[in-house]
Amino acid sequence: MLGLHALSQMAEQETLPDAPAWFGHRVDGRRHLGVVNPRADGSPWRDLGALDEAALLAAGKLDTAHVDELTASGEVMDAAPVFDVPVARPRKILCLGKNFSAHAAEFGAEVPEEPIFFCKLTESLLPHRGTVLLPHWLDSRVDHEIELGLVLGFDDPDRQGRVDLSPEQALDLVAGFTIINDVTARRLQGDDRGEQKPWLRCKSFNTFCPVGPWVVPAGSLPEISKASISLSVGDEQRQRSSLDKMVVGIRDALAYLSRHTTLHSGDLIAMGTPAGVGPLQPGDRMVGAIDGLGALINSVERQPAPACPRDRSVEDRDPVERPEARADRALDQV
Repeated sequence: MLGLHALSQMAEQETLPDAPAWFGHRVDGRRHLGVVNPRADGSPWRDLGALDEAALLAAGKLDTAHVDELTASGEVMDAAPVFDVPVARPRKILCLGKNFSAHAAEFGAEVPEEPIFFCKLTESLLPHRGTVLLPHWLDSRVDHEIELGLVLGFDDPDRQGRVDLSPEQALDLVAGFTIINDVTARRLQGDDRGEQKPWLRCKSFNTFCPVGPWVVPAGSLPEISKASISLSVGDEQRQRSSLDKMVVGIRDALAYLSRHTTLHSGDLIAMGTPAGVGPLQPGDRMVGAIDGLGALINSVERQPAPACPRDRSVEDRDPVERPEARADRALDQV
């Protein structure tokens, strides 16, 4: 059992949220839910056991009042959490593009007349303190993009979801707020945009969606839209802005989405990134922060190449072979 001083030192290594919040973590390889109380004496962390956050979200039981109850009943943890993602199996991850005018301008674009949304695959999820892996074959630019994340959760016993919401109804769907880093293969995104393809591959590599560590109930942060947002790589601060500079706010974004798809408890929504996105290199350490939500910390490394090179005959038959590989092989044959 660690003493209070040691627990206090461990807590200082994490940037805690301003209010009690919940998080995912691993105990002996199994997923557990936990709560963090930034005002606690000694260890701020409480283990809740193998609770199902999806069921709690669909019952509307991860709001401020219920998180306070869970904080009081959880078992005190005498070691820092081994973090997992907050939501293990979101139905979908939807992201808002070009939602800060300065970010659109840094790529020579304007804010679109209608919101732009795209998807990231759930395999891209990565927990706090996990490592973003740059694909071993990708030699072009990969960028960070810090964003406010919404975790949807509302009383929905039949799991039917919600559609056609008004802006006034939309905030009722938000269970809490977290931090998302929409890591992006920038060159691939440009290639796909030029060929009028969706942004799926450039956004959805494994580990390209760091999220967490905490989910603060929406009722605990009523002024979230005025919070500052920032991201640093090493000692260099690259992104800094305020969420009140989002072009489309939370209510309008959710109302717009609900006209085009059903929104479910457990869905993750990324609200767009401010200006200052930049390239990542192996060995980088990213710290993304939003006032009230703490900090999301992730390292960057290059994915190891496969032990055995791919058979060239298999590569020749690959229908999604990269244009660069085809061009290289054509030069070899000249």
